[in-house]
Amino acid sequence: QVQLVESGGGLVQAGRSLRLSCAASGIIFSINAMNWYRQAPGKQRELVASATSGGGVNYLDSVKGRFTISRDDAKNTGYLQMNSLKPEDTAVYYCNILVRLTRTSNIVHSYWGQGTQVTVSS
Repeated sequence: QVQLVESGGGLVQAGRSLRLSCAASGIIFSINAMNWYRQAPGKQRELVASATSGGGVNYLDSVKGRFTISRDDAKNTGYLQMNSLKPEDTAVYYCNILVRLTRTSNIVHSYWGQGTQVTVSS
């Protein structure tokens, strides 16, 4: 089984920064996409940022210019750099990857991290 372990969340004041990490383990042939989602209490889960294997990136409008998605293949780790944090960014953040497990498989599998709490005070 593929496992994703998230870290980097915490409590910060508005205007400060955090970097979330998503470390992957297990056998993965290729990653089709990496995504970061977040969910605040009583709110719908929303896609914050996504990155495709071809290098394309996309961001939720409210985080454009503040958040950056990236990865370090040597460390099997993805990141979400969050700058200029606002109270409305408060949520549990989840890493998600869409992968192929073998060279011959055309099936895309989805794996999720356990979530990490980000709390931004005003």
